[in-house]
Amino acid sequence: MSDHTPTPPVGRRVRTPSGSLTVPELRRRTGDLAAVAGARQVVLGDGVERGVRAVELRSAAGLEVEVLVDRALDLGSARFRGVPFGWRSGNGFRHPGLHENDDEDGLSWLRSLDGLLVTAGLDHTLFGGEVDASQYRYPPKPTVRHGLHGRLTGIPGRLVEVSEDWDVGLLRVRGEVVQATSFGEHLRLRRTVEMDVDGTELRLHDVVDNLGFEPTPHMYLYHLNLGWPLVEEGTEVLTSSTGHRWASDSVAEQGLSPTVLAAPGRGLVEQVWEHELVPGPDGRHRVALVAADGASGVEVSWEAASMPCFFEWLNLREGQYAVGLEPSTHHVQGDEAARQDGSMTWLEHGESRSYQTTIRLLTDAAKTAAVRQAITRAGTAGPQHPEDDR
Repeated sequence: MSDHTPTPPVGRRVRTPSGSLTVPELRRRTGDLAAVAGARQVVLGDGVERGVRAVELRSAAGLEVEVLVDRALDLGSARFRGVPFGWRSGNGFRHPGLHENDDEDGLSWLRSLDGLLVTAGLDHTLFGGEVDASQYRYPPKPTVRHGLHGRLTGIPGRLVEVSEDWDVGLLRVRGEVVQATSFGEHLRLRRTVEMDVDGTELRLHDVVDNLGFEPTPHMYLYHLNLGWPLVEEGTEVLTSSTGHRWASDSVAEQGLSPTVLAAPGRGLVEQVWEHELVPGPDGRHRVALVAADGASGVEVSWEAASMPCFFEWLNLREGQYAVGLEPSTHHVQGDEAARQDGSMTWLEHGESRSYQTTIRLLTDAAKTAAVRQAITRAGTAGPQHPEDDR
């Protein structure tokens, strides 16, 4: 299910701040293993977040991430050893009952943009617009209007499993989200989030399938958001980019570097690039943010075949200061362009698409150097053509 195989249960040891101990040795030292690591279900209780269910995952290594069940099982606050690395926009983890998809000419999604991961989809990503819906054969609605990045983030999930398996050393959350309407799309996301009990990485396995009986468009994008203090002047964005397929007008107007971050600026406009990435030998794309001193960072890797496109989002405005790393199934021109050039994904009844992504903390200079070398090597090698090896 993932690119990671847990350590076998026999003789398994857990790395803790006081050394490596077996589970029986841990039990001799604490009456509750939740003191070391665990998964805890909570309900947020105030403001726009009131009523949002979440699962808090904590590893013995100090990785803490919230899985927001009622926000399509997206990822909220994220910290490592008490220090945040996920972005907080100021919106809060807004209850989906407050979300109106068509508000503000389809831009109301921006009021729900907060946390480490906001997933876009399931039938639409990128900017909104009106597209053909004749495949659903409902004459009163020949077209459908989409807002920015689709409807998914405003749909509560169904929690299927929360587990702590100390024999294999694994914390797991599973759930599903259904996006459906009569005479329209009927799509389901099944998401699994995993963390080792002593780990420094988070693994996502998503499956999207069509429960309906009409061919249905499918677009998917991860808006992975990293913030201060990892995002700071001098922080580097590492990619295997061989060039830019597209860049926003603000890139030329403001001239901020896509590779070395500037300090926060008053009134800066977001800058976006679509990079042409080169996958590594394992078929995965890798990108990373590395602190200016090279001592820490975050790496994101995913299967290149399932999400071949990648956008970099720089929001360096004061009070917003963030970097978005955005794997995507489709190019930045979006829905209408994908329909016109034939690149749109259409799911027939029972068809599915699978996505596997890893978010890994780089906890020292040796790890950041190794990731830098791997990403640089892929970019230097250029596009891979397996047929050349025949």
